[in-house]
Amino acid sequence: MFVLLSESCFSHDSESSNIQALLETLSATEPHIRCVKPNNLLKPAIFENHNVLQQLRCGGVMEAIRISCAGYPTKRPFYEFVDRFGILAPEVLDGSADEVTVCKNLLEKVGLEGYQIGKTKVFLRAGQMAELDARRTEVLGRSASIIQRKFRSHMARRSFMLLRRSAILVQSVCRGELTRHVYESMRREASCLRIQKDLRMYLARKAYKELCSSAVSLQTGMRGMAARSELRFRRQTRAAIVIQSHCRKFLARSEYVKLKKAAITTQCAWRARVARKELRKLKMAARETGALQAAKNKLEKQVEELTWRLQLEKRMRADLEEAKTQENSKLQTALQDLQLQFKETKEMLLKEREAAKVAAERIPVIQEIPVIDHEMMDKLSAENEKLKALVSSLEIKIVETEKKYEETNKLSEDRLKQAMEAESMIVKLKTTVHRLEEKISDMESENKILRQQTLLATSKGASGQSPDSVTKVLENGHHASEALRSNDLLHTPVKGGYETPDNKPRRPPIDRQHEDVDALMESVMKDVGFSQGKPVAGFTIYKCLLHWKSFEAERTSVFDRLIQMIGSAIEDQDSNEHMAYWLSNTSTLLFLLQKSLKPADATPVRKPQTATSLFGRMAMGFRSSPSSVNLTAAAAALEAVRQVEAKYPALLFKQQLTAYVEKIYGIIRDNLKKELGSLLALCIQAPRTSKGSVLRSGRSFGKDSPTNHWQAIIDCLNSLLSTLKQNFVPPVLIQKIFTQTFSYVNVQLFNSLLLRRECCTFSNGEYVKAGLAELELWCCQAKEEYAGSAWDELKHIRQAVGFL
Repeated sequence: MFVLLSESCFSHDSESSNIQALLETLSATEPHIRCVKPNNLLKPAIFENHNVLQQLRCGGVMEAIRISCAGYPTKRPFYEFVDRFGILAPEVLDGSADEVTVCKNLLEKVGLEGYQIGKTKVFLRAGQMAELDARRTEVLGRSASIIQRKFRSHMARRSFMLLRRSAILVQSVCRGELTRHVYESMRREASCLRIQKDLRMYLARKAYKELCSSAVSLQTGMRGMAARSELRFRRQTRAAIVIQSHCRKFLARSEYVKLKKAAITTQCAWRARVARKELRKLKMAARETGALQAAKNKLEKQVEELTWRLQLEKRMRADLEEAKTQENSKLQTALQDLQLQFKETKEMLLKEREAAKVAAERIPVIQEIPVIDHEMMDKLSAENEKLKALVSSLEIKIVETEKKYEETNKLSEDRLKQAMEAESMIVKLKTTVHRLEEKISDMESENKILRQQTLLATSKGASGQSPDSVTKVLENGHHASEALRSNDLLHTPVKGGYETPDNKPRRPPIDRQHEDVDALMESVMKDVGFSQGKPVAGFTIYKCLLHWKSFEAERTSVFDRLIQMIGSAIEDQDSNEHMAYWLSNTSTLLFLLQKSLKPADATPVRKPQTATSLFGRMAMGFRSSPSSVNLTAAAAALEAVRQVEAKYPALLFKQQLTAYVEKIYGIIRDNLKKELGSLLALCIQAPRTSKGSVLRSGRSFGKDSPTNHWQAIIDCLNSLLSTLKQNFVPPVLIQKIFTQTFSYVNVQLFNSLLLRRECCTFSNGEYVKAGLAELELWCCQAKEEYAGSAWDELKHIRQAVGFL
């Protein structure tokens, strides 16, 4: 297949421009197929070289080939070139560049020059393709040699491993056979050794048995001889011991009889000596008892004298208070009269001035009026000076009355302190008297017991009792007296301890009583509340004391423990609810004691005096008070109160209980006064913002005031009243609390009006009047059962407010 070319293309001037033009022409023309004849005969299988060469030359094929070799005879597409020669530089085939870049990098890597890169093919000069093929063949050869080397090493390793396994297998078989031969020889050797050992052991055992039997025969003979000799020796020793024991027994018995006789004689002499010593002690104690009785009488006289002085001081104090109140009332009336006179004179002056003005207007100017006016002015000035002198004298009198009032207050406080000190001294003296009486009774009981003991000891020594019984009753005189004293303290002079007829020990009654008292204290210390309006704790204590017959006992510690329990229970003085609970219980118990206790006529102890304090008289008046119906009904609800003869401890307990009731009552009253004290100072002066509303609203001022102090006082009273009602405090006590509180309010407000003159205004009077109206409304709501005559205690402040 050949292309026809024009003659102009084969000129000697074969420049590159012509070649380029030729290539463009070839690419623009269509190919033409020309056949070459292999022979002139036109037969197959005959090829004439000269003829074919001539045809190619004449056809321009050789020239075209020459031209092509002179340019770029070899050309390959990019993908074929990369696929064929990529093994020369594998590092450029990373896939990140296109085929053109890969071909350039590949040719640069190989180091060829003079090539050209077309649009789709790579053009190489003559010989460059052969060079690339040679390099490719070299690379393929090296790769083939590496593959062959690896394959040969693999085959050699495979044959080596096969030979190694075969050698190891042969060696293991040989070694196993050798080992079996060695093991068989060792087993035979061990069997031989064992047969030899058994044979030797049999021969040795046979010889040992023969020796052992002969040795045992010899040993039995020797031991039999030794045992017979030992038995003979023991029989001889036993017989000697029996003879010695009988001899020693006889000697010890005779010695014991001698010592026994001597001990009995010594004990009798010693007991006689101890009895004489105790008799001397009893005589000395009797003398000391007389001295103590005299000291007791002296202390009783001192107590009576101090009580009389205390009563006298209280009476003097009451008289001073009455005189003070009378003097205050007189001064108030005088002050009111002076104020009325001052107002009248002031009105007269105003009227005279108005009359003078009217007369001056009516009389003509020509008349000589100055003389008449001077006389009137002199009269008026004289009257004015008199009034001024009267006012100054009144002020001096008021100052003097205030000083007298302060002095009387100081005197009353001093006398009150003296009275309190006298009361404390009386209580101390009473306690000392009580202790002396207890000591006297203890000594008398000890005297009786010691006398009985000495009589028993002398009678037993004279009758000649057996020494064993004597040693059981008294081991020595000192311990016996202590035992008898302890029995006397238990109020049961029983000898030999507490035992049943079957000689089984049981607890003494005093232990059981202590346990009962402990159980009572534990139950009463808790807030057990009320049952049908009755305090459970108070009734429980009363019934337990009746059951234990503590009121009729000469000596008992139950009352002291009850007083200590009440004292520890009222330590929290800030809680009105707690104080009201204990006031209800203690007042109920005190009332029950007053109903049931009567002093014994035959008691040697002097009857305690009737309480002279305010609360003592109030407590004694429970029976006659109409408000004490609840207490009598409560007492009758349990059981009929039976009269019992009270000993001194019971009467002393009643006095101490009265003092505690008065103390609790005073604590509740003082707590209420503390709450009201800070409010009363603010209730005397009306607030500035509500001055106009006071004049307009009158009684409704207290409800609309921004600083409602009177309402706070009402709230305090309501809170205390509800607390006392919840704890079922007797109404008579509630009446006394509120009566004294209202008296305190009256005194505080009245003194504030006297001392603070700026409060003596019409607006303040209306303000206090509205507050008193609130208190009156509260008294009506609380009813007379609880308020009583509390409203009447405010009469002085009501009068003062009426004057304002």
